[in-house]
Amino acid sequence: MLDTLKTLCILSGASGCEDEVRDYILERVMPHVDSVTTDAMGNLIVTKKGKVTPNRKILLAAHMDEVGIIITNIDENGFLHFDFIGGVDRRVVIGKRVYIGKDGIRGVIGIKPVHLLEKGEEKTVPKLDDMYIDIGMQSKEEAEKLVSLGDEGVFEDSVLEFGDGFLKAKAIDDRVGCAAMIKLIESDLPCDCTFAFTVQEEVGTRGAQIVSARVQPDVAIVLEGTTAADLPGVGESKKICKLGEGLVLPFMDGGTLYTPALWKLATETADKNNIKWQTKTRIAGGTDARLIQRGGAGRQVVAISAPIRNIHSPASVAKVSDFADMPKLVLALLCALAAE
Repeated sequence: MLDTLKTLCILSGASGCEDEVRDYILERVMPHVDSVTTDAMGNLIVTKKGKVTPNRKILLAAHMDEVGIIITNIDENGFLHFDFIGGVDRRVVIGKRVYIGKDGIRGVIGIKPVHLLEKGEEKTVPKLDDMYIDIGMQSKEEAEKLVSLGDEGVFEDSVLEFGDGFLKAKAIDDRVGCAAMIKLIESDLPCDCTFAFTVQEEVGTRGAQIVSARVQPDVAIVLEGTTAADLPGVGESKKICKLGEGLVLPFMDGGTLYTPALWKLATETADKNNIKWQTKTRIAGGTDARLIQRGGAGRQVVAISAPIRNIHSPASVAKVSDFADMPKLVLALLCALAAE
């Protein structure tokens, strides 16, 4: 699973431009599935038969998209101006490399140099309007040969394994869920399942709404990455979750109250299978479950997440031991659901 995750994190797939990620996933899962559907938005939905057909339709979902940037203006000197796709902290992007458009045009995010700052500016985070992307062109005409308004971009794609089993990369949210679903699809399943690799989660879980209406599941298991704040200077109650403490099973987040009976089943299943888990100590974030749950007559939902530091940044950090058991827990949970 680790090698698959590393490959997925290198791929470009800002919200609305998930094609590269979808093509890779499709190539991996095609030999192992019974049906494949891609809808108008770009969601990839596959089905795989298992040992039994459960009395409830089960959906597993993970989103393919990542946060990024979109070009909004090109000035006379060839510098690009931009906005964010998804929730990005302005503080983490200064000086970072980006890759823009289908050709992956390289650029660097810059700001006004320190010796030109006015009084007080050095104490504030630069506004988005004060940032620019330098692609090495010296005029608007030159820049327009490479980049167009509306082109999307992603942050630098370097992947680093370091320390005691840690991984640094962009887009661990939610390529970790995609990697887990690929591993599950390549495995024998205890029951029939539908898998949805969704789009545009980072801009409002838009793809999940279409998936929910199309698949109409009874139960949905959402595989995700979630914010960990186990960092220097952060109080214990505000750390949300911690790296090294296992998978995260939230009972609630900013968009969903997870189904209590399903959450209890997931936690008990983890305990029975000696899978380390934790929950979130603050109500924060959100997943595709928020719209899947509200589809049709309503769905039962649960989330299984990997804790990630510096989420939505070029330097997201996860611990391999936390997410390695994600497929194992899902398989055990599917066995429990099939038995019901």
